[in-house]
Amino acid sequence: MDSLHEKVAVVTGAASGIGRAIAENLAAGGARVIIADLQRDAGETVAAEVGGYFVETNLARAVDCQNLIQRTVEQFGTVHILVNNAGFQHIDAIDEFPEDVWDKMIAVMLTGPFRLTKACWPHMRRQQWGRIINIASVAAVRGHPFKAGYISVKHGLLGLTRATALEGGPHGITVHAVCPTWVSTPLVLNQIADQARTRGLKEEEVVEKVMAGSTAIGRLLAPKEVADLVRFLCSDAAAGMTGSPVMIDGGVVAG
Repeated sequence: MDSLHEKVAVVTGAASGIGRAIAENLAAGGARVIIADLQRDAGETVAAEVGGYFVETNLARAVDCQNLIQRTVEQFGTVHILVNNAGFQHIDAIDEFPEDVWDKMIAVMLTGPFRLTKACWPHMRRQQWGRIINIASVAAVRGHPFKAGYISVKHGLLGLTRATALEGGPHGITVHAVCPTWVSTPLVLNQIADQARTRGLKEEEVVEKVMAGSTAIGRLLAPKEVADLVRFLCSDAAAGMTGSPVMIDGGVVAG
């Protein structure tokens, strides 16, 4: 039997892209999955497909973060797995980076995961078992031009991972920062025009030169590849791993 059988998993940003692939993969392993997203229609569709439960959630709101975990516990009694996946990117030079976008990035991609981790912690500690997976990025371990906000937040998420891993270790709670390179999702593909503008490239050159071209494998990742890694990290087989960036970067940082 899969070690995820009957585990309760909360996945944010699960209505599409990487989050959806993670929700599908965890459900296939026997987990009961809570889909958290702002996109109600898409989120409810995914929840129905995986036999899960949808909670409309705005991670920028403290009350929504609390409500998400509260409703999960009311529905299933506890929470075993938290996947902090929700996020977005903005491409701009530092001197043109909008202040409101910076504030939103901090709220959704760092403060939100902190609040959700805090809300899950008593349940995971009580049962002496928990898995927290923060979907970071290669951006958590290296710099990148025209992404000052995104880079800063992902570095912060890695710091949150390290600190909570040290606190959680004695209580059977492991914490990971999964660090993928470019993944073929709508979020990434929608950046092509902005990447072309800031770098002075043609749009058709962006994938070849900036995205796939930065990897050793010469391609974008598929969402399922990231989801497979997350499922492994949630399993008992990965119980000895915690607190470090887990790279799935196609060889980006090797160069």
